[in-house]
Amino acid sequence: MSLDKEALEYHSSPRPGKIEIHPTKPCNSEKALSLAYSPGVAEPCKQIAKDPLKVFEYTSKGNLVAVISNGTAVLGLGNIGPLASKPVMEGKGVLFKQFAGIDVFDLELKTEGIDDFVAAVKTLEPTFGGINLEDIKAPECFEIEERLKAEMQIPVFHDDQHGTAIICGAALINACLVTQKKLETIQVVFNGAGASANSCAQIFIALGVKKENIVMCDSNGVIFQGRKEGMNKYKERFASTTKARNLSEALKGADVFVGLSVAGALTPEMILPMNNQPIIFAMANPDPEILPEVAKKARPDAIIATGRSDYPNQVNNVLGFPSIFRGALDTRSTQINEAMKLAAVVALARLAQEDVPEKVSAAYGGKQFKFGPEYLIPKPFDTRVLRRVAPAVAKAAMDTEVARHHITDWAAYADRLESFQGPSKVFVRSAIHRVKAQASQDPEGLPRIVFPEGTSQKILKALQILKEEEICQPILIGDPQRIRERIQQFEIRGLDDIPIIHTNTNKYFSHYVQTLYEMRQRKGVTYHEAERLISMTNYFAAMMVHMGDADGLVTGATTDYATAVKPILQIIGTNKKGTASGLNFVLLEDRFLLLADTTVNIDPSAEQLATMAWQAARVAMHFHQKPRIAMLSYSNFSGFGETPLKMKHAAELVRERHPHIAVDGDVQADTAVNPDIVQRIFPFCRIQEGANILLFPNLESSNIAYKLLQQLGKVEVIGPFLMGIRKAANVLQRTTTVESIVSTVALTSLEAQFYRNHHRTQSSP
Repeated sequence: MSLDKEALEYHSSPRPGKIEIHPTKPCNSEKALSLAYSPGVAEPCKQIAKDPLKVFEYTSKGNLVAVISNGTAVLGLGNIGPLASKPVMEGKGVLFKQFAGIDVFDLELKTEGIDDFVAAVKTLEPTFGGINLEDIKAPECFEIEERLKAEMQIPVFHDDQHGTAIICGAALINACLVTQKKLETIQVVFNGAGASANSCAQIFIALGVKKENIVMCDSNGVIFQGRKEGMNKYKERFASTTKARNLSEALKGADVFVGLSVAGALTPEMILPMNNQPIIFAMANPDPEILPEVAKKARPDAIIATGRSDYPNQVNNVLGFPSIFRGALDTRSTQINEAMKLAAVVALARLAQEDVPEKVSAAYGGKQFKFGPEYLIPKPFDTRVLRRVAPAVAKAAMDTEVARHHITDWAAYADRLESFQGPSKVFVRSAIHRVKAQASQDPEGLPRIVFPEGTSQKILKALQILKEEEICQPILIGDPQRIRERIQQFEIRGLDDIPIIHTNTNKYFSHYVQTLYEMRQRKGVTYHEAERLISMTNYFAAMMVHMGDADGLVTGATTDYATAVKPILQIIGTNKKGTASGLNFVLLEDRFLLLADTTVNIDPSAEQLATMAWQAARVAMHFHQKPRIAMLSYSNFSGFGETPLKMKHAAELVRERHPHIAVDGDVQADTAVNPDIVQRIFPFCRIQEGANILLFPNLESSNIAYKLLQQLGKVEVIGPFLMGIRKAANVLQRTTTVESIVSTVALTSLEAQFYRNHHRTQSSP
């Protein structure tokens, strides 16, 4: 299928367009209706009438942006009119929501007159928290933005001007860093004198480029002092004293070319006389002024950026406008000023200089990125962009006194930004906070977590994050020389002081061998077999935890589950009356569910299920949730058949042992999680509010369920985690990612702290 056909199908199916509206409050009962509309809506109306700033507390204004265009300069399509511009404006709304959690109404205005446009937008101020102007031709766009900024008390931002300029500014900082050029001495030539070029030039000057070192060209050639043809006051700002009269002449001895014009405007011959390591930003859309491969053939030393995603250094506005508006909205700013734009530029430039997470590489087919000529700016799918740019913009707003709301708890703000990227971010971040808080009160500090797969690239990359975030005290097991070679090979920082244990040469080796021999001698393990096993990293790690030389372990990144879990079960073992089982967290926007057993027991008995249920209940309570347990089956309270009888009996056992816990079964999955079904059909059910712990009758059903949810559900699934083990030990899936490893270790650290505190309590007199 051609791209054009695919795009049309994308926009038309399964329903036309790309956006819809969802309510944020329930309106499914008479009571809810009375609160949402009449008579309940009257009170917030009265409060806002008394104090207009209350509108941010009682309405969505503070998270609502209008994307507005008249369709006079749409992408590379020109003046196609407001109606034809609507797909682009809807797309902009999708990006706002996807990358920063901001809601958008797109508004297409049927006017090309400046006065009419300004008058129409001004009337919208009570509705929106910000205005994003889009695809309006120059020079009208300059006056429209200037007037709206002067006459409105909410941020007005023309993204075609400033969005491109901000990303381009970040790229320029880093291109100069790579080439060791100085901003104050570089010679810059622009081809294009419209909205983007004008704003880029202003950003460059603010960053340190001298105005006299800028030459700007338009379709009539160089814009020079005294030129009459095709001039306006905005071009006049950049009229230079150069004797060059065309682009080719202007580029002689230039350091930087910035193209915001048309495809093919730059030829190989034009870039030959540029200075060494020329910086070429060819950003015409959809085809650049010169293709990178053509430029590289003429000048192999060139540093190149384009607006296209199929080449390195894509200058993509999505790196800017969502995060910039997020910072502006969160401070209820009256405008987006120059200081806020520059803060975004610097934040993006600094982020590109950092190591790139595996998740970003995965989003681009596994391609590795490293700061340098082909990686000057972050990638659009780098989730760190929001967390770096929005706070920088917010701080600049507060420093320049355009903020009406001041952020005081920056750590909490960072958590809130992370929440826009999915419920797992919030859940894991809360676990990390708890680990750090407990460690600050613990004389032993952070938990010691051992990693038997010391040469795994994923593990080593995760350790860098774990060290930076201070989530645990990591210990690696393996050949120290080989591990350090791998650390150097993968260019991983911050692991120089990490303990690395070689099993056979470790001082505890003989003691561990003897201990394992004594534990397993009546189960077929000879002394020599014990030596062989302890020399294996997984067995050595399990013994470290068993002997108290580590607080927990995480393994499985390079090993199948059965092999990885075996040493844990044999050495660390289960709690008294415990049953080893696997637990998965299913994270929804406002709550989580626990699923068990998802990894260990093929066909658990009612007794085992009851034990697992109590173990899962303790996990729920550890996360401050009141446990509500459903024993799942294919029937609702029938009690007939092998499976329903088993699940019914399991529920009875839990009630006998823990009468304070809400548990019921046999029950179907939809009934378990939907209170409406229970209240309408099964009012006698002991779970009236919906279950948050789901016990499955066998491994087959649980494994299928959680993996289907993982792939098809609008939820996030993390785990599995081991329950019923005497100490903290967890097995990863071989398909795990660096991010998943960090999540698993955070929860393992939290679990290790629980066992450490429990041991102290039991040991105290």
